[in-house]
Amino acid sequence: MSASLIALVPAAGIGARALTGDSGGLPKQYQPLAGQPMLRHSVLALLSDTRIRQVRVAVSAGDAWVQAALAGLPRTVWRPCGGPTRARTVANALADSGAADDDWILVHDAARPGLSADALARLIDACMDDPVGGLLALPVRDTVKAGPGRVARTVDRQELWLAQTPQMFRAGLLRQALADAAGRGVEVTDEASAVEAAGHAPLLVPGVMRNFKVTWPEDFALMEKWL
Repeated sequence: MSASLIALVPAAGIGARALTGDSGGLPKQYQPLAGQPMLRHSVLALLSDTRIRQVRVAVSAGDAWVQAALAGLPRTVWRPCGGPTRARTVANALADSGAADDDWILVHDAARPGLSADALARLIDACMDDPVGGLLALPVRDTVKAGPGRVARTVDRQELWLAQTPQMFRAGLLRQALADAAGRGVEVTDEASAVEAAGHAPLLVPGVMRNFKVTWPEDFALMEKWL
């Protein structure tokens, strides 16, 4: 394998929806889960695959918690290059990484500490020879209704998937896709949406239920059961 694999973890936000009055002022990614900050669990999940050369965590300037949260982890660095949005943070982290165009970039949410080694390996194996790259995702199982307030219609779920992370793309493709989306004012909610807006079709790789995103206060207790 000639190209490097570099993982980026955007961790510059605070995750306000997940916080309660008992959060102690800690941003979501530093809240404790099974005795460790959630961010540490997410980085450890990436480090489980030795093909990933480095994990680079992008935090906000003046972050007071990241050094302690990541202390002692191998192949891991943190950089104060966070931006006002996820897309900007990822673009900044990508530029800061110095990755060559042919290097593979895996972007993983700080709030997905339940990523399994098998799912990560499956994504890397599936994307390594793919011309575009791809992402972990789960087929929608429930009936989907469109609103708001009252049901306007039932949406066909047969082709619907719930996007997860990591999302894996060549550095050059991702760099250009993010720049193009920003220049055209395209809303980017994940890396795949930027790549899609550039006219590409990312590969969908089956993920796992435990790799859900910790979003609401009650999600912490559910994630602890997995960890």
